Amino acid sequence: ENRPHGDVLRSPRIRLVPMAELRGLRVGPKLFQYVVKVIVQTIQLLYTMLKMDQPSYILLQNPPGLPSIAVAWVACLFWRSKLIIDWHNYGYTIMSLNHGRNHPLVQIAKWYEKLFGRLSDCNLCVTNAMKEDLWVNCKIKAVTLYDKPASYFKETPLELQHQLYMKLAKDYEPFKPRTESVSSHAERSAFTELDEKNGHVIKTRGRPALLISSTSWTEDEDFSVLLKALEDYERYINEGVKLPSLVCVITGKGPLKDYYNGLINKLHFNHIQICTPWLEAEDYPLLLGSADLGVCLHKSSSGLDLPMKVVDMFGCCLPVCAIYFECLHELVKHDENGLIFRDSNELAEQLKMLFLGFPTLEGKLHRFRKNLHAAKQLRWDESWDQTVLPLLGQNE
Repeated sequence: ENRPHGDVLRSPRIRLVPMAELRGLRVGPKLFQYVVKVIVQTIQLLYTMLKMDQPSYILLQNPPGLPSIAVAWVACLFWRSKLIIDWHNYGYTIMSLNHGRNHPLVQIAKWYEKLFGRLSDCNLCVTNAMKEDLWVNCKIKAVTLYDKPASYFKETPLELQHQLYMKLAKDYEPFKPRTESVSSHAERSAFTELDEKNGHVIKTRGRPALLISSTSWTEDEDFSVLLKALEDYERYINEGVKLPSLVCVITGKGPLKDYYNGLINKLHFNHIQICTPWLEAEDYPLLLGSADLGVCLHKSSSGLDLPMKVVDMFGCCLPVCAIYFECLHELVKHDENGLIFRDSNELAEQLKMLFLGFPTLEGKLHRFRKNLHAAKQLRWDESWDQTVLPLLGQNE
């Protein structure tokens, strides 16, 4: 079960209202099942929202917008509240990945999203490209609020890194030390060791590089791109290129995880270990803050949203290799805070260039990190105060 971050659970200002998860209806054609599911969700959501205390604003993230935009609009009529939609993408473009653009369901979802989207009092979106698209295609005026990392996304101190690796080593082979310890005084992981005499943590000599990618295991991320690049990386090492071993950690859960785990199990690497752990919410930022490189395979279904995982990686000053799509340049500046690739060959070349001579030579990786440090980006709460609070004031 995905528990929210501890900060959310502990906040006296946040009240979580759980909703029962719908187990799918298994009778009749797919379309019928979907329609029934939407009707049941509508009733369930409306009932829950009308039972709440009267809100001044209802803030809704889209997608998913079917049926939540319509339900939130009805609730706003009932409560005389203002509706704010936070556009992160379009639901119909995500549906079209499965069904194709011209499927009747996708067309209905598109009509619905445009129609009900216009009924909001206020709109936020995540890129300037989306702001323009909302105006041109839907006559919706939105304000760009770039996703920003929460304050706990930051570089992880070495002692904390060591504790995290030791914790993960209990369950996951790649985090265990590679060789037997010469001294019995050292507590070791694959990446770090603790000298128990003086209590200092150091990075292990000849340690592997830690590559991290997070995914929702859905159709908008083609994970075979990374797996092909790793096959090339293994080949480079076999050909004698001076590259470190790799530990590749892929986090997240989703519908295609078992399919890709099947592919991963068929790969027989000598120099690469792939690990798909389940992480607690508090451990994910710590792992990002400990890694050497992030990889992002998110291809926006609309070409208008930015990958939140890269925002979080940048919060941890973690350089990124990300797959190209139209508005990615609003976040990833090629050769400044990361690299943009178009296919697995290009990604393999980038991994080779970045990890050549690692860990003694960290030329580009070190420069990207320095640039991310210097960028001094706003945090989520500061960005919210600057952009959203004035909007709420106008609407009073």
